[in-house]
Amino acid sequence: MSIDWDELTARAIEAMEQAYCPYSRFPVGAAGLTADGRIVSGSNVENASYGCGLCAECSMVSDLVRTGGGRLVAVACVDSSRTPVAPCGRCRQVIYEHGGDDCVVLMPAGLMPMSKVLPGAFGPDDLDRSTLPAPPTRG
Repeated sequence: MSIDWDELTARAIEAMEQAYCPYSRFPVGAAGLTADGRIVSGSNVENASYGCGLCAECSMVSDLVRTGGGRLVAVACVDSSRTPVAPCGRCRQVIYEHGGDDCVVLMPAGLMPMSKVLPGAFGPDDLDRSTLPAPPTRG
């Protein structure tokens, strides 16, 4: 699949311009290309209690799920200078969950697959390895 990084970055910039960030004043936008060719996007949405804020990447994944799901194949995140910004640790995990090792992320240093952005990632397949029995049901 061909990835139009200019279009993906433009969509991330559009999302960044809609960010709600009155506390940090650090707007971020994210856009992702899905395996079926859709572009999903999101912006950060802060909250006065800080911990309840949403990162742009989480907002983007919410848009992915809302519009039918699928797999992310490419992600671009930008800040107010319209340049690539690295996803935080939590967002790297969220992107990995919906894109896997091969999803390509536009990082400040260039394009990187998630296998390098989040080496040794924990994912859904790791849950299948649990050896503990399911907890008893209550009620």
